[in-house]
Amino acid sequence: MGAIAELTNHPDRSLLIVEDDKPFLERLSRAMETRGFTVTSCESVAEGISQIGKSAPAFAVVDLRLGDGNGLDVVSALKRKRPEARAIVLTGYGNIATAVTAVKMGAVDYLAKPADADDVVAALLATTSEKSELPQNPMSADRVRWEHIQRIYEMCNRNVSETARRLNMHRRTLQRILAKRAPK
Repeated sequence: MGAIAELTNHPDRSLLIVEDDKPFLERLSRAMETRGFTVTSCESVAEGISQIGKSAPAFAVVDLRLGDGNGLDVVSALKRKRPEARAIVLTGYGNIATAVTAVKMGAVDYLAKPADADDVVAALLATTSEKSELPQNPMSADRVRWEHIQRIYEMCNRNVSETARRLNMHRRTLQRILAKRAPK
């Protein structure tokens, strides 16, 4: 309830949610409306950027991977239009490289799906002085390796051949690793 009380201090409670998973979008929209936000929902990058062009919201929740592109484009467009806006990125494909990129592009937080509405509200309204808790279980060696590969892949602008050269790895081996989900 502290988050709802904190939301009342914000004169503009507009929230843009960009998510291509329709059931999740509808659930999150309803949950955020009950918490005091004025919600606008979009299902694609193009729709989200168009909505920002019409009226840039104070808050945004954006899925990283959308059917027509990268959700970071929506975050970037929001930051250009309204620099003080607070955006968070949701993803089912979490890795350190994309989290760092999201924060560099203006996102205030990066949450792995499934995130519940309370986590989303807490992330949107968190002050910069608050520190996040350390994880209960640190990453496995396989996960650290996967994170490193993802970081190099992002540094190479998602070019598989260049990433394979830098990692001294066969291109097809790298493609198989990239096609798999992150290890636990």
